[in-house]
Amino acid sequence: MSGRFHISETSIAGLSILERLPLSDGRGFLERMFCEAELAQILGGRRIIQMNRTLTRKSGVIRGMHFQSEPHAEMKFVSCLRGQVLDVAVDIRPDSPTYLRWHAEILSGDNHKTLAIPEGFAHGFQTLTEDCEMLYFHTAAYHPESESGLHPLDPALAISWPLPASEMSARDSSHPFLALRDTNESR
Repeated sequence: MSGRFHISETSIAGLSILERLPLSDGRGFLERMFCEAELAQILGGRRIIQMNRTLTRKSGVIRGMHFQSEPHAEMKFVSCLRGQVLDVAVDIRPDSPTYLRWHAEILSGDNHKTLAIPEGFAHGFQTLTEDCEMLYFHTAAYHPESESGLHPLDPALAISWPLPASEMSARDSSHPFLALRDTNESR
């Protein structure tokens, strides 16, 4: 236990779950979303550089699987403030024993969980309810030239999305499947 967070590791090295421990009373609660001192072991000297908020109106929408390449790779702290999502991180570190394995967590406005996703992972989520509001803390600024992604429906990843995909952006659905990407890169 660490102050206002309970930190647990997943089966993929470096990928952590933070359970925020709100202080509650009859009026509601106070919840710490981030604390550099309390999360120092996960941050490893990194600093939060940027924060982003998203709202997804429909249920079943898939956003992702996004990442930024070096030298602009980023660690993300991802929380759901309203609604419920299946949040997914895929290990894309080529030398990792868990390369292309994924881990999923239900994040919601009610369960007070954050997924701490280090560099070397692709990230995405599917909305399980309407009006899902997400909050991201990033250790690097957005750099469009370094951004890439994996196709969220790639059979090589076999992510178990709980709902049929009701919608994806043109950008997310344009990422080639890994088998096609490997074929194109070897030409």
